[in-house]
Amino acid sequence: MSKFVTQKLHAYIDYPVALGLIAAPFVLGIGMDNAIAFALSIATGIAALLLTALTDHETGLLPVLPYKFHLAVDGLVGAAFVAAPFLFGFTGLDMAYYLVIGATVLAVVGLHKGDDVIVAHPAE
Repeated sequence: MSKFVTQKLHAYIDYPVALGLIAAPFVLGIGMDNAIAFALSIATGIAALLLTALTDHETGLLPVLPYKFHLAVDGLVGAAFVAAPFLFGFTGLDMAYYLVIGATVLAVVGLHKGDDVIVAHPAE
C-alpha cells in the first residue's frame, strides 16, 4: 500500500481533528453513559491542540517539539483509543467512537511518508 500522508497534510488536519475531539462529546453525545468517555475525548483534543501548536511543522505556532515526536505521540493516542473501550467499559456509541478514531489515527501514522519529515521552521 502506498504511503501518502505527508508532514504538510498532517499539519493541516491536526487542528480540525483536535477541535473535533473537543466538540464530539457535545455534538454526538459521546460519554452520556460514561463520564470517562466524555472527558477523555475533550482532554485529548486539548492536548492535541497543544501538541500541534508546539510541533516543528507547517502549522506549529511555537515549534519546539520534533515532528517525529509528534508522530510517536499520535501512535500512542491511537493505541490508547483502541484500548479505552476495553479498559473503561465503553459500550455502544462510545465504544464505536473510540475504536474508529483510534484505528483512524493509527492508519494516519502508519500511512505517513517517512522520508518527508523536515524541519518546517529552520533556525535563523
